[in-house]
Amino acid sequence: MTALRNMTSGAPGRLILSFALPLMLGNLFQQFYTIADAAIVGQVLGVSGIAAVGAAEWVIWMMQGMIQGFTQGFAIQMSQDFGAGQYKRLRNVIANSALLSAASAVIMLAGGQIFAEWMLRMLHTPESVWADTVTYMRAMFWGIPVVMAYNLLASILRSLGDGKTPLYAMICASFINIGLDLLFVPVLGMGVFGAAAATVLAQCCSSLFCLVKLLHLDLLKFQRDDFAVDTSLHLRLWKLGMPMAFQNFVISVGGMIVQSVVNGFGVAFIAGFTATNKLYGMLEVAGTSYGFAMTTYTGQNLGAGKVERIVKGYREALVIAVITSAVIAAVMILAGKWILLCFINGDAQTTKDTLAVAYRYLLIMSVCLPVLYYLHVTRSCIQGLGNTVLPMLSGCAEFAMRTAAALLLPLAFGSDGIFYAEISAWAGADIILFFSYLSCIRRLKGGTEHAA
Repeated sequence: MTALRNMTSGAPGRLILSFALPLMLGNLFQQFYTIADAAIVGQVLGVSGIAAVGAAEWVIWMMQGMIQGFTQGFAIQMSQDFGAGQYKRLRNVIANSALLSAASAVIMLAGGQIFAEWMLRMLHTPESVWADTVTYMRAMFWGIPVVMAYNLLASILRSLGDGKTPLYAMICASFINIGLDLLFVPVLGMGVFGAAAATVLAQCCSSLFCLVKLLHLDLLKFQRDDFAVDTSLHLRLWKLGMPMAFQNFVISVGGMIVQSVVNGFGVAFIAGFTATNKLYGMLEVAGTSYGFAMTTYTGQNLGAGKVERIVKGYREALVIAVITSAVIAAVMILAGKWILLCFINGDAQTTKDTLAVAYRYLLIMSVCLPVLYYLHVTRSCIQGLGNTVLPMLSGCAEFAMRTAAALLLPLAFGSDGIFYAEISAWAGADIILFFSYLSCIRRLKGGTEHAA
């Protein structure tokens, strides 16, 4: 139990920050091996290789985003039961979540393989990178059960206040992935399939790492009756997980519309856009970590009935997040070109054109980063309160703004207009989340006063 953390007492800001730091490091390592994938592919296979990977990026993100949505939704109930000290119910929730996750993984794997080429046609994927893109995407889809396993296991640990084990798992996975990348792509000449295979095998190792940790927790010594199928609990878990999965699905559809527009601007533009998107994870890595921390913090304190403590923690988390986003933005603005060159390789003119696209996009996103960090903290707080419908509506706002900007702004500003699609999506979601948070807290306080 020493690795677990009860967040219902102590200074909120310090608790959230200390819980987020291991997650941040874990996410950094995850981004590190994602970047290593792109860098090795870009340097070995050239601009066409990075373009092939980038052309499938939003489709893969859709699958991964839905997986994260399901598992994060299930973890909300886990954190509430842990905060309330309902350990018997907690074990039943975990067991039923595992059953739902396994069924979801099978369905998503089958759907991904069946509709892979259809999705790429809808994205207007260039013929010059079509074969490699299909190969990469199918290989990544075969890893869906592994990705589901890791996300569920990591979500269980985080809901119990353990942010360190997912960190150690991701560190191991990062080094394994990079080693396999270097073996599969340049040495064995496996191309983009090798990059995908390295990622899936690394995720498998991280899943096993988390599983071993969970099996050694006294709190989770399962009995046969813990695995009893509870229909009402399944409905509760679906109500938490489905809106979050749908939210990520809708966001990714907007991203695919953006990608279809980007694919029309040529291979150099696709490569530059992809290079910056590979840094997108680095830009938001602290924001997603604060989000995970906020969901656990809010869920545990809701289970303990400490509403005012939730409000205080939210305010302190916002301050920390905005300051962090400003620091990250400054680093990217100053060192962005040097970092982007790690992904770009080709003749002098192609490199120059690709870098110009990539840095322009990176600059715009960096300046607007506080808008994204507000989104992560606020959305995660609302989700921790057990409300996943309002965050889903914010995802719909993201979709509407991202799609409108992607389709309309290039008509007025040319290819530069596409860079503002992401910023527009963040801003649209923030407007919904601002009023959603006020409504949730007002209702929660009213319910508490009525109970008193």
